[in-house]
Amino acid sequence: MTKEAIRKALSQRERKVEDTAGYMPAAVLLPLFEKSGDYHLVFTKRTETVNYHKGQFSFPGGRPHPGDKSLLETALRETWEGIGLPPKDAEILGQLDDIATYTTGFIISSFVAAIPFPHQFKANPAEVDEIIEVPLPVLLDKRNFEEEMLEVGGRPIMQYFYHYGDRVIYGATARIVKHFLEVIAPAAGGGTD
Repeated sequence: MTKEAIRKALSQRERKVEDTAGYMPAAVLLPLFEKSGDYHLVFTKRTETVNYHKGQFSFPGGRPHPGDKSLLETALRETWEGIGLPPKDAEILGQLDDIATYTTGFIISSFVAAIPFPHQFKANPAEVDEIIEVPLPVLLDKRNFEEEMLEVGGRPIMQYFYHYGDRVIYGATARIVKHFLEVIAPAAGGGTD
């Protein structure tokens, strides 16, 4: 799998855009880097003091500020503020489908970016408890994946769980991961099933 193959997989599809009526916009960055022959995704563990999704693993991101010209700019600014990755170090490879959060009312726009390795991340202690780098082969390994039908807001929703050691990635972040892995499956040389 190469960065160009990932870019091609992201560009050769029609992006699904959600109706944002009644939802708040948000944007995240999926920082992706190559180390020891494998691509890794960067996740943050949110502090217990943030407003939403306390203690959960997520991608760096957040809500737009009035000065942001686009949701991509929001994702880049929030990543800079959250983990110290300068926008100039994020090479945008493409955008994923919008994802809704069913309990907190966000529509998340997700952008995939290749970043340099190594990079010295700096967690913003007000927002980020921990930064982890998860190899894609771990996420692609079915032994690290679970799915369960749960009732959310009175309707059945399939929930996904990715395990990385004692850490669990779930919720909207897990749905973003699953979608990303499905999109790049041709670049990864197979499927995610």
